[in-house]
Amino acid sequence: MKLVVAIIQDKDSAILSDELVEANVRATKLPSTGGFLRAGNTTFMIGVEDERVDEVLQIIKTNCEAREQFVATPVSMDVPLDNAIAYPMEVHVGGATVFVLPVDSFHRF
Repeated sequence: MKLVVAIIQDKDSAILSDELVEANVRATKLPSTGGFLRAGNTTFMIGVEDERVDEVLQIIKTNCEAREQFVATPVSMDVPLDNAIAYPMEVHVGGATVFVLPVDSFHRF
């Protein structure tokens, strides 16, 4: 058995959750925050049999695609106000960071 931990952007959370349910894969969703934009993320914890790991990874890959997004640059207080104009910057967001860990023991009560 393996534990798949997938950290994805909140925007992809509902779609991934629906696809996992359709594939009869149980998952626990946890809200999380982090990354360059300090944006909301969702962390999925998925306990799965070894033979289904590739299937789960494919579901995550298909539904959590990376994309480009424009964000306003933060204004710094160290810069004079005439230079402190926020301007849009294109950044790479989305996708998934996935860890696959071995599970020594699993119990359901």
